[in-house]
Amino acid sequence: MIDLSVQRYALFALTAAALFGASTPFAKLLIGDLSPVALAGLLYLGSGCGLLLTRLAMATFGGTRATNREAPLRRRDLPWLAGAIVAGGVVAPVLLLWGLSGSSASSASLLLNLEGVITTLVAALIFREAVGARIWLAAAIMLAASVLLSYDPQAAFGFSLRALAIVGACLCWGLDNNLTRKVSASDPALLAMIKGLVAGAVNLGLAVVVIGMPVPSMVTLGAALVVGFFGYGISLVLFIYALRHLGSARAGAHFSTAPFIGAGVAILVFGDPVTPVFALALVMMAGATWLVLTERHAHSHAHEPMAHAHRHVHDEHHQHAHRGDEGPEPHAHEHAHAPLTHSHPHVPDLHHRHGH
Repeated sequence: MIDLSVQRYALFALTAAALFGASTPFAKLLIGDLSPVALAGLLYLGSGCGLLLTRLAMATFGGTRATNREAPLRRRDLPWLAGAIVAGGVVAPVLLLWGLSGSSASSASLLLNLEGVITTLVAALIFREAVGARIWLAAAIMLAASVLLSYDPQAAFGFSLRALAIVGACLCWGLDNNLTRKVSASDPALLAMIKGLVAGAVNLGLAVVVIGMPVPSMVTLGAALVVGFFGYGISLVLFIYALRHLGSARAGAHFSTAPFIGAGVAILVFGDPVTPVFALALVMMAGATWLVLTERHAHSHAHEPMAHAHRHVHDEHHQHAHRGDEGPEPHAHEHAHAPLTHSHPHVPDLHHRHGH
């Protein structure tokens, strides 16, 4: 039985995975016209520019209230955001591209499946997020299903520095996911916009200076920007909402469905064959997702006094005074939480990051 009061934000993570997974087959079509680093730059830039234009349109036609329903980015958030951008938007793509240049596509695909498990490991070991046996089992099943989906029995595998670089890219993305969770109380659209613009500029700069990127056609340029807006921009906004309400491990587990969605799009749109391996991997993915969705975690826990700002309504965790200018709910403003001890089902959201 799925507890929608706790798990409703899983839909955000699954939709984010669907958008990112669906973008992969379309991005592959552009590889012939663009180098991987140039394509990565345009995809990130498409996400940043698209979100910037959306923000400007909302401010123009909806007024300031349309863009002020989320907490602003604060100075104390900047180190976490900078770390996420450097790890996931700059270092990871460079490591991946260097690793891909000396690895087979099959071995690279297998190694990239490690991102979900690494996200969970970083969440549990470094950021002390509560990860139960059910989540570990789901992550293991998802990893096994991803390996099954991408395994090529004819490919040659071996340890090398190039392979280690791909693992390093997964580690950077796992770190990126956890660092982004630290700032997820702030406006997700703003966070995704900044990341897209910075990562896009850096990757395009690398493509121009290091590789000598040729000028793409207008069709290729437009296609890359549109794919980036949906597959990287809107997808990241939804994923940050999921990080805010689910924590890194659970949001990452749901996002691990992206390769299966990409394979499904390739089957539906591009006519790729449906194989028994895909069917088995799909069943395993569904089982892992069900394990996460049906998790029920409840115990007596204490909320320490804290003050922060984020979008909220006045539920049992938000019983505080107002000045009168905060606007209708849901709204965002700095507010304080008094000490509270109670018991109810919960996940590691903004208010439940306690020890166990």
